[in-house]
Amino acid sequence: MKNIVIDPEFWNLFPEGQISILTLQGIDNKVDEKDDPYFQKLLDDATEESKKYLTDDTFRLNPVVDQWREALRKFKTKKGARSSIEALLKRVSQGKSFSPINPLVDIYNSISLKYGTPCGGENVDKMDGDLHLGMAKGGEGFRPLGDDEDSPALEGEIIYYDQTGAICRCMNWREAQRTMLTEDTTNAVMVIEAINDEQAKRSDDAIIELKQLCEDYFKVTGKTAKLTKEKPTAEIE
Repeated sequence: MKNIVIDPEFWNLFPEGQISILTLQGIDNKVDEKDDPYFQKLLDDATEESKKYLTDDTFRLNPVVDQWREALRKFKTKKGARSSIEALLKRVSQGKSFSPINPLVDIYNSISLKYGTPCGGENVDKMDGDLHLGMAKGGEGFRPLGDDEDSPALEGEIIYYDQTGAICRCMNWREAQRTMLTEDTTNAVMVIEAINDEQAKRSDDAIIELKQLCEDYFKVTGKTAKLTKEKPTAEIE
């Protein structure tokens, strides 16, 4: 059995925080080109929806961007680290589009855009023990997606980690190759982050739609949980 555990250090920084999770078992995440139009429309529609979060011409002043930049200032980060939702909205602000990657990634990116929330996912079978979200001691091994060299976590950084090392750095900033969602993923945990009440309300709606989209496409039954300071642990396998 594996669990997701949100450590006390996270709640000390974000007492109003909420981590919503969806676990999926026995899925087929392989790319089927005949489904590309479905996923392209999903991403295109979500991109249009996301423009409601970009009401200020000065990108950094948009509330979703500003709130997550402020959040990342509360702990040690690698220079240039930005929340995943900021990265997505930046592309939207530049008039760029999104192309399908694989079903799980396409679905969670569409949800992230539509609800203005950071979303991510991990391959449960590649995780070494429980998945934690907490403060790094420093030096936790991390091979970023697309890199050939290790980029260890910094002391005081908020990371997702297991017994082997870091899984995602600066909360949901950069993904590790080791546990990333690929076409071979059959068991996954999806995560939606919120750090205040307003974000939590959007996350509540987002996890419902994430579950529905995944169940409809993969023909499985997902399991959701909401983690708060009062309930910081849930099963993921």
